[in-house]
This record gives sequence, C-alpha cells and structure tokens, in this order.
Amino acid sequence: MEQSNNTRLDELAQFLRTRRARISPEQVGLPNMGRRRTPGLRRGEVAQLSGVSVDWYTWLEQARNIQVSAQVLENIARALQLDSNERNHLFLLALQQLPADLTPVENTISLTLQNFLDLQGTSPAYVTDQRLNIVAWNKAASLIYGDYGAMSTRERNTVWRTFTSRYVRELLQGNWETHARHRLAHFRASYGKFVGDPWWMELIGDLNQVSAEFRAWWPQHNVLNGPEGKKINHHPTAGLLVFEQISFLVSDSPHLTVTINIPANDNDTLPKLNNLLSE
Repeated sequence: MEQSNNTRLDELAQFLRTRRARISPEQVGLPNMGRRRTPGLRRGEVAQLSGVSVDWYTWLEQARNIQVSAQVLENIARALQLDSNERNHLFLLALQQLPADLTPVENTISLTLQNFLDLQGTSPAYVTDQRLNIVAWNKAASLIYGDYGAMSTRERNTVWRTFTSRYVRELLQGNWETHARHRLAHFRASYGKFVGDPWWMELIGDLNQVSAEFRAWWPQHNVLNGPEGKKINHHPTAGLLVFEQISFLVSDSPHLTVTINIPANDNDTLPKLNNLLSE
C-alpha cells in the first residue's frame, strides 16, 4: 500500500514538473527576467500564482506526502493552464478522485454520437448528462419513452419525469417503484458532487413539493450507480416490451452517459418495435 502511494506521489511530482516546464512567464502575465537554466516557470512563480508557499509547492514536486485540498489543486490547474483532461489527471493523482464540477459542463453532442444513436435502430438509445437530463436520443427512444423533442428541459430530466409523469407510471406499471428507487439512488449519488448547487437544490425542492414518494425516499440517502439490467415496458400501442440495458461513458465527454436498451429475445419485442418504427 505504501509503495503504491509513493508511486502515485512520484507520478504527481513528475506531472507537475512537466506541466510547469512548458509554460513561459509571458503566458501567465509575469515578466521574463532573462535567460533561465531550465525552460518554463520557476517553482516560486507557480506557488505565487497558486496562492501557496514556495516550500509547500516544492514539497509537492518532491513527492512528499502532504495534505492537498481541492481548492489549491484548482489554483494550480489554473496557474499551469491545464486543460480538462490534465485537470482530471491532477485530481486523480493528488486526491484519487475526479474534481466536483459545480459549473455545468456544455452538453455538446457531436454528429458522430448522434449518428451512433440513430444507427441503433430498434434499440431505444439516449444520452444523459451529470444532472440526469436527456440531452440526445434516437427515434426508437422517443417512440417508447415520449417525444423528447416536444418536452421542456425540466421534463427531459429523468428524475423529474419518473416522479411526475403519468405516462412513465403506466409504461412501467408494476415495476415503477423499483425503477423510481433506482433512479433516485443514482440521482443521490450524482448529487454528492454538487451539494448546495442552486440547480440541484431547486429541483430537489420542487420534487419534494410534487411527489409524496420523493419526500419519503429522499431522506433515506440510498446511493447507486450503473445500469438497471432488464427493463419491462408496457407501451400503449406496441404492448409488452422487454429490454436488456447497457450504459457507458463517452470517452471524450465523460460527463455524458450513453444508455442503450437492446430488445430481448422474448415477448416478440423486436417485431413489435419494427412495426412501431414503420408506422
């Protein structure tokens, strides 16, 4: 365990040194005081820009096992002009966890990702963001779960829709409570990164107002991540549909999750979906 921790701290120290070496004083608004023995910023300059002592920052680059806060890491990330991937790497090396982004991440859906969703054909597929909003979908998803294009942003939030939509209750019927508890536990796990954020507090307050089940279950603090496995839907025209669910993160946008519901080999789910899509 100690060896593993030392290796992690060594990686952190080397990472900081390489990032520091690529930044010139002019890039961060500091005067260039002439020729330097090594390229990049000095440790003292990074410390100054990060609001920490030179000794403390030096210890960090010497792989010492010192206490590091998320706020200081944010300051260092800004001082070294790290991009989002580098910032995540910094947090993983220093704190062994990703940063909690309190500011919304832009939910730009690439044409490639949308094409991927559309190519799923009879498999309802959609993308959710960190707030569990549906931000992209294919035709099959709209036909089964509702016309997302006609919904407001609030209505496309999967937690809000689970607890307020009569259609969702009818679609899930006897499985609604299991689904709702799973969705709420997923929401609670995501909320842990954004405690106190105004958007989350407003949605939680509104759900408390409109849903007795939410009021009863939210204080239980159940947390869960991952797919739900088999899903059984009762579509108003297609009838009983059974799916196997798979979810994964988008590699270049890890705040986005792709979920695909694959038609199961029972209850004639695939022929029913083909008929529905051809109407």
